[in-house]
Amino acid sequence: MLTAIAALILPISLAAAPAVAAAPASATTAASNIQAMHKLKVPTSFVTQGPDDVCNYTNSRPSIRLGASGPAVQQAQCYLNRAIGADLDEDGNFGRVTQSATKDFQRCADITVDGRIGAQTWSFLSFWANAPDAPFC
Repeated sequence: MLTAIAALILPISLAAAPAVAAAPASATTAASNIQAMHKLKVPTSFVTQGPDDVCNYTNSRPSIRLGASGPAVQQAQCYLNRAIGADLDEDGNFGRVTQSATKDFQRCADITVDGRIGAQTWSFLSFWANAPDAPFC
């Protein structure tokens, strides 16, 4: 019986509700849209390498920076190539070109720009590189 009463009251209450005029586009609306798009690019949790990862040099995610070498650098270079179209040689040597691409990625991702790849950058790189719409920048 309550369901029947609710079925009768709901249409009446909707009919009595005042009409809401469409708001004109504003700077606030545009800013909200930009924020919503940015949220789509931000990982909501730490992303680890999985079986469908686009890069498979290593599962290791150590902090790396200028002068580092090895499979973790190759993994980062591969991610940078996929995430932002960096066109790096995946040679495993973290030189000036890889550092520059890392800074470009960090600026694009709106995270700390230091040219080093630590936990935050790894998470964003993994997320962006494996996203279906990559490259982003």
